Amino acid sequence: MAMRVLVVDDSRIMLKKMALMLTKLRFEVVATAENGHRAIEEYARERPDLVTMDISMPVMDGIEATDRIVRNYPEARILMVTAIGQQEMVLSAMRNGASGYVLKPVEEGKLSAAISNAFKKKTEVRW
Repeated sequence: MAMRVLVVDDSRIMLKKMALMLTKLRFEVVATAENGHRAIEEYARERPDLVTMDISMPVMDGIEATDRIVRNYPEARILMVTAIGQQEMVLSAMRNGASGYVLKPVEEGKLSAAISNAFKKKTEVRW
């Protein structure tokens, strides 16, 4: 049975790219969301095994969404998807319960490794 994933990003192109990569890696994308508010709703509805969460989004950013999801679902595994230069935001997300991160532009091998690490233990942040 494939691991179930919620993909969160405000870019339709990035949503499609992540979904394609995850499917290629044999994960099941059960839902997508374009902002943190929708991510919270979709998490509650789908209860996925993993969330890939963009940081900068309209309506509600990924840091606040991560905090709210983890507060309500401590078992949640959330992988932050971030750009270089967002180190402080990633640190904040990690303090709020994120399980790890992957840098944009996302590469399939790095995504796979980041997902594996997210399920082993909380990832140490290094740039």
